[in-house]
Amino acid sequence: MGNKLSESSAASRPRDAMLHFTAEDTVRALPFDALVPALRQGFARGAHTPPRHHHTLDERSDATLLLMPSWTPGTWAEGDFVGVKLVNVFPRNADQGRPALSSAYLLASAATGEHLALIDGNELTRRRTVATSALAASYLARPDSATLLVIGAGHIARLAAAAYRSVLDIRTVLVHDRTPAHAERLAGQLRAEGMDARVAPDRAEAVASADVISCATLATEPLVRGEWLRPGSHLDLIGSFRPTMREADDTCVRRGSVYVDTPVALAESGDLTQPIASGALDRDGVVGTLPQLCREEVPGRRGDEEITVFKTVGSGLADLAAAALVYRGATAD
Repeated sequence: MGNKLSESSAASRPRDAMLHFTAEDTVRALPFDALVPALRQGFARGAHTPPRHHHTLDERSDATLLLMPSWTPGTWAEGDFVGVKLVNVFPRNADQGRPALSSAYLLASAATGEHLALIDGNELTRRRTVATSALAASYLARPDSATLLVIGAGHIARLAAAAYRSVLDIRTVLVHDRTPAHAERLAGQLRAEGMDARVAPDRAEAVASADVISCATLATEPLVRGEWLRPGSHLDLIGSFRPTMREADDTCVRRGSVYVDTPVALAESGDLTQPIASGALDRDGVVGTLPQLCREEVPGRRGDEEITVFKTVGSGLADLAAAALVYRGATAD
């Protein structure tokens, strides 16, 4: 089936109708061996990506609407796109056993403004998030990295191993989670997919033995301490998207060469705002951004003993690149 919509879905739509991609369609359309190169091209080209729009819908329940627009820069032509992700955050849904977050991506032609596709935003976000980290690792991790430690066992963490294996020869996957049963479940899923995966109950020991450490949690206190990092390791921080959230301590950024997906991370993530406030990290000491890496404007890893740290908070540019890949795959001749 490839990147195409299911035959029944495609047959029911006129050629000029807006396409609808379900969660299953979106997963099929975004294999990591295609998504990571698409993100590389997208970050190298760049896009106009305004800051997220935050709108409070209900102060009592903290219900929020987020809008994340992005569009292709330069002279618009057929094949260029405008996109916006709409995210509804309703925290009280958890009380009813319903997801707190729901999102959709609307893709339009930059040449004509016509709406082209409505794409499941939850799966698009999950896959572009870990693919962004894998793309960064292709510049920052040692090429011979073989052991990956995944800290966390949630929706994002479950995809980390597959994403990293698309850019590195990862042979062993260690899984740590504060709930051992969750870690065992994820390790079992990875083994079922043919990976050598096992639970790592001792976090400090696991960090010290890993070539790459990927954190995807909602932690508000550091989970990784810089003293545990061995020379040559790469630390990937996904989870902290608010100033009050944190996955790594000050020593991590003191010892490591720090990179970010976008400069917004310096204001949004506690993994950076807190070390900046304490003096452990100088804003000017950040080596560069992911677009700069993709354009070869800043160096990536500079030696086998260097410790590298990558912090991502998510970007509308990555959403746009992923959505374009979904649409092009479904409409290719």
